[in-house]
Parts: sequence; structure tokens; C-alpha cells
Amino acid sequence: MTTPPLIAFEDVGKSFTLHLRGGAVLPVIAGATLAVHPGECVVLGGASGSGKSSLLKMAYGNYRCERGAIRMRDGERMVDVARAEPREILALRRRVVSYVSQFLRVIPRVGARAVVEAAGIEGGLAPDAARVRAADLLTRLNLPERLWELPPATFSGGEQQRVNIARGLIAERPLLLMDEPTASLDARNRAVVVALIREKQAAGAGILGIFHDADVREAVASRVVDVAAFRGALAA
Repeated sequence: MTTPPLIAFEDVGKSFTLHLRGGAVLPVIAGATLAVHPGECVVLGGASGSGKSSLLKMAYGNYRCERGAIRMRDGERMVDVARAEPREILALRRRVVSYVSQFLRVIPRVGARAVVEAAGIEGGLAPDAARVRAADLLTRLNLPERLWELPPATFSGGEQQRVNIARGLIAERPLLLMDEPTASLDARNRAVVVALIREKQAAGAGILGIFHDADVREAVASRVVDVAAFRGALAA
């Protein structure tokens, strides 16, 4: 029996309404169909503005999916994110899917380790386990221990991104969405992120991501899906 995917996009379409341009409609994606299975790292390829980040945001429930279905596996059932109620989306975020974006948004005055620990506890770790796991990730990502109790808002862009990555990876969720996680990192820390992604894959997690750094992309990708093909469907 074939294992069902962790997430499957089925004929997904998305457009934006430009209210400052008289309500003009800008089509972005049409006919997007792809799936991610356990242990895979599927990379979205294509030029900037082709709709890669929009696909990730629709999968996470931040953008509305106008056409098609986005089915995410939650235990023994598949939940259509495109039609799920807000409470179902929040439940998927607790149990099933993590999201690492290019930007860190945190509560002011909360320390970096506490930010990462909170994500682990939300994902089901016991407080003690979350504390140990947070320390391990921050150490591996070369964030100096002297910064752990300081608020990430005071950090450099690369330091903030390392906290962001630790927060996204701390819980053992089966699906991980990554939007250019290594964009602000030096070569040393890019290599750490590659190793962490491979560990997630080996543990059976599925990853859907955008990696503009060619070396990182080649190191982690099980396959690359060209999003330009879905844009081509706009003219069909």
C-alpha cells in the first residue's frame, strides 16, 4: 500500500486584487499540482515573483487558496487547508507543520532561548525537553550563549535568522515549510542548516522549500519543481 503524501497541491490557483489599481486582478498561480512524501525535500524553483512563496503561504494557511485543494495529512486523515476552519489551521500548526520564513517576528523583551523553547512546548515537547533541545539547536547554529537571554530584536539579521531556524526545527512535526532559510547566513551556518535538514529527512519528515543558494539547493533537494510551469497554465 502506497503511503499517502504529507501534503498534496491539487490544481491550485491564486490571484491578487490590486485595490490601488482600480481592482485589477493579478493572476499568480494556476494549476499547481505537486506532492511531498515522508523523507523528501521538494524544492520550488523559478524566478523571483513566480509564486513560490505564495504556494508556501497557502499551505500554511496565511494566503487564501482560490481554486483547487491543498490536502495535508493529519494522522490518518487528510485536511484540505483551502477549506479548513481557522481552528483546524491552528491545530495543524501545533501538530503537523512548521514554517521557517526569512523574517523573525517575536514578542519584544523575550529572550532568544525562551522564543525557541516556547515553539517546542507548543509542538508537544515537555518544558525540560524543550529547554535542552533549544540549547542544542542554538549551540549548533553558533549563536553565542551570552546572547541566549537577550531579545532577538537586538540581534543582527543573521543571528535573528538562526533563532528563526531553531524555532522552526525544535518540534518533531512531520512537515516543514522553508522560505529561503539560509538567505542571511554565512557558509558555516548554511552547512549547519543543510545538516539539520538532512536529519529531519532521515527521521521521516517532509520538506517543501525555497533555496536560492545553489549549493544549499543541490545539497538538500530530492527534486526541484519549476513553478514557472504553473504560471504557464495562466495563459491556457
